[in-house]
Amino acid sequence: MRAVYAQTQSAGDPISGLRVGELEPPQPPEGFRRVRVKASALNHHDLWSLQGVGLPDERLPMVLGCDAAGIDDDGNEVIVHAVVSSPGWEGDETLDPRRSLLSEKHPGAMADEVWVPERNLVPKPAGLSFEEAACLPTAWLTAYRMLFTVNPAAPGSTVLVQGAGGGVATALISMASAAGYRVWAVSRSEAKREHALRLGAEQVFDAGARLPERVDTVFDSVGEATWAHSLKSLKPGGALVTCGATSGPNPPADLNRVFFLQLKVLGSTMGTRAELQRLVAFLLATGVRPEIDSVLPLEEAEKGFRKMQDGDVVGKIVFRH
Repeated sequence: MRAVYAQTQSAGDPISGLRVGELEPPQPPEGFRRVRVKASALNHHDLWSLQGVGLPDERLPMVLGCDAAGIDDDGNEVIVHAVVSSPGWEGDETLDPRRSLLSEKHPGAMADEVWVPERNLVPKPAGLSFEEAACLPTAWLTAYRMLFTVNPAAPGSTVLVQGAGGGVATALISMASAAGYRVWAVSRSEAKREHALRLGAEQVFDAGARLPERVDTVFDSVGEATWAHSLKSLKPGGALVTCGATSGPNPPADLNRVFFLQLKVLGSTMGTRAELQRLVAFLLATGVRPEIDSVLPLEEAEKGFRKMQDGDVVGKIVFRH
């Protein structure tokens, strides 16, 4: 089968280990079902896999990709939920200490076909294209959980989104605006700030800028580069919701500010199958659709990886299969 996969890993030059070519189809575990992939989407997780983060080299070659939409063997159009819980796990799968994402233990979605547990299939409605649906299982689901499950601030509150060009950030801006939040966004790029306004942000700011007033919640997927600004931007009692650390995981904690102002620091990881179903329903109800930066044929996957590595992205990069 055609696949985009990690052959080798390099912290300094991750894309050197990327291959696009033929691989033997995987031997699926019992209870897994096949999906013939129509579209897959790129995430920072795929670059980290090529750097050796979360993917031991003994599992190479590994098909990359967490996100897929396609058709199962019964002819149903489906979206693939990327969080694979351990056998017998009950409840919120993101809390399963033995959970994994597709492309960590099991071959990922950037291939002609992917095998997943039957419980990981969510019906794809006709109102979403395969390309739009492929954007949802990682970045958009992460944003949905951050905004509607973890975030303590109700609609009408003011929220700040850091790093306004990324997949999670654009999803947060689009959904928060549609849900009635007052949305502010931050980016170093003037073009990305302008784009955030088009997505529904009320105001946009350069990185590190002093805000007109403090906000109820900051959504931060950037980490070290934005952490100090995120904490300084919060009202007393406000919340910083973090889902990632693309610029580094160890910023100064600034504990005096955290305890004196009674700030909340809340972690959020991916989402559940039920949240993915609600995300799909939210998009259908509001008309919001994923922001797609570009759609490339699977054979041109390296071009998409380099675009993400260079930070030249607004929204999602999608591969058509």
